[in-house]
Amino acid sequence: MRFLPQIIAWLLAVAWVTRTFAALRGLPTIPDLCLPAHDIVPTGAPTITVIVPARNEQQDIRACLESLLAQDYPTQIIAVDDRSTDTTGAIMDTLASNRLTPIHIAELPPQWLGKTHAMAVAAATSNSDFLLFTDADILFAPSAIRRALAHAVAERADHLVLSPTLIIRRWDEAMILAFFQFCGLLSTPAWRIADPNSKASIGMGSFNLIRSSAYRSIGGFESFPMEIAEDLGLGRRVKQARLAQRFVCGRNLTRVHWASGARGIVNGVTKNMFSVYGFRVWLSLASCLALTTCILPFIAIWFRFLTIPSALAIAAMFLGYRAVSRITGLSPWNVLLEPFAAAALIYAMLRSIVTTLRQGGVIWRGTFYPLAELRKHTTPFFARPAK
Repeated sequence: MRFLPQIIAWLLAVAWVTRTFAALRGLPTIPDLCLPAHDIVPTGAPTITVIVPARNEQQDIRACLESLLAQDYPTQIIAVDDRSTDTTGAIMDTLASNRLTPIHIAELPPQWLGKTHAMAVAAATSNSDFLLFTDADILFAPSAIRRALAHAVAERADHLVLSPTLIIRRWDEAMILAFFQFCGLLSTPAWRIADPNSKASIGMGSFNLIRSSAYRSIGGFESFPMEIAEDLGLGRRVKQARLAQRFVCGRNLTRVHWASGARGIVNGVTKNMFSVYGFRVWLSLASCLALTTCILPFIAIWFRFLTIPSALAIAAMFLGYRAVSRITGLSPWNVLLEPFAAAALIYAMLRSIVTTLRQGGVIWRGTFYPLAELRKHTTPFFARPAK
């Protein structure tokens, strides 16, 4: 009776130790743009346009745009009001200048998501060397764009993603987001993104910096106009085109408060979690099964014959959390709440699947999109880089 549980417990322990050992070696190689060596000016003075799509973001848009206007590097900003019904567009207009151009979109064309359409429209008006796609709730440190652009130029990167620093206001936010980032950075794995032969890719809506030539070479957002997780889709397409992709960190260079409390986070990811896996039920359920490996050791440790392998697995998770905390700034002791965080994300995934299938699609930014159309326009999850 004990033999099978012991085998499973030891397999989980070995798996966690192996993954953590790889992370302990790999995560420190991710460049930290806050270090003095990165406090430089981009070689060649490349031009950059920051594109900020927004729909009903009146609470956050002013702070975001003001932080962009305060950058210490010459930056053009295009703020796109995507059919807002609040004062978002009016706020953009009050900040308009020779550096900030508002664009107001009144109607959404067929076969487009609002956000991808807004970004495509803005990108089409830019002739800058680089484009930075960001979200309307992001706060930028004055040197953020200069440091990121300097690194992209030095590395000859076509696409660079800067990890955001999360603003935490409650303990339950820290619990879930620490786990979310821990899983994301280890499962990608983030340290292999620069390897052109690796399938690992990344994209973040908070900071997707891309060369204009690279953006055009992958077809822009016109090539995936109905992809809900458009940031991930951009990253995958860049990698599949064998363009140079980089992932960097830098505490407080960009900051965002993702959602209020555990309930807010769960509600937020419910809307798009199924889309991350290409609306594939089997793949989404496999992800849920994988998440249970984060819960089982905390249960098994209470059984004497499973204590040693379970303790080993939990210790490996703690070391993984501590390695990731260099990037996230979140306490590694959040690992003690990992079972609850994992359970919350499993619930969010199952809820996302059921809600999407029951509706026959997704309601996104006030518009309903049929599931068949969304699946048709999703970037292949397992596509390999082109040769």
